[in-house]
Amino acid sequence: MRRRTVTPGAGLEEVLDDLAAAPAAREEAAAPAPARPRERDRLQTEFAFELPRGYVDDEGQVHRSGTMRLATARDELRPQIDLRVKENPAYLSVVLLSQVITRLGTVTDVHAGIVERMYATDVAFLQDFYRRINSEGHTHAAVTCPLCHGSFEVDLSGGRLGES
Repeated sequence: MRRRTVTPGAGLEEVLDDLAAAPAAREEAAAPAPARPRERDRLQTEFAFELPRGYVDDEGQVHRSGTMRLATARDELRPQIDLRVKENPAYLSVVLLSQVITRLGTVTDVHAGIVERMYATDVAFLQDFYRRINSEGHTHAAVTCPLCHGSFEVDLSGGRLGES
């Protein structure tokens, strides 16, 4: 422990400030630099997809690529109080998908009316995509070739046939 003698006029406030700053400086020096999060430690919250057919807007433009975010508890609870869902329980997936799709081509305001006008193939794809990212955390699936029985992994997020 270091002793310090304070004499009148020596600046008691300065001494007190120095003493207060000393523990903070020691803690900063002792604390390791914050580590950058490793790629595998980061939580991916948005996933890109490509629709099999595509959403056709009012101008006739086809929107195939988009992004979907992970669902929150609120996202899954909100449709339960929606009157459209109470009247027709099958409407639940339309409301739920409209909440978690963040972008569809150039459309950034995705609402239930847009999901309603999608082809059934695309809605089925999005339902499976939603289930996959929210329960399994990724868009990959292990498959086995029926001819050679080789195992490999495919990305179910979409893409044109024949593209890798």
